[in-house]
Amino acid sequence: MAHNCSIPVIAEGVYPLDARGIAKRFRHAAIFGALDALKAGETMRFCNDHDPLPLLTQIDAHFGSRIKTAYVSRMPGEIVIDFLVTG
Repeated sequence: MAHNCSIPVIAEGVYPLDARGIAKRFRHAAIFGALDALKAGETMRFCNDHDPLPLLTQIDAHFGSRIKTAYVSRMPGEIVIDFLVTG
């Protein structure tokens, strides 16, 4: 069972996505779908149990400079990354 990220979402336009609760075979599709749904200026706060380096490479290849990535937390078992849509 997935738990909430310990990093709270306190800003408007920041939407949480806890990948730990999504079946592994659907995770990348769900993440890409969520990123596609965001508008410029909005952020997806992504939480995962491991550092998703291959996923970050795929996001960069697909979205390019449209998505800015920033780590919020890199605690073992809880990686939190903000994906900001720039335009």
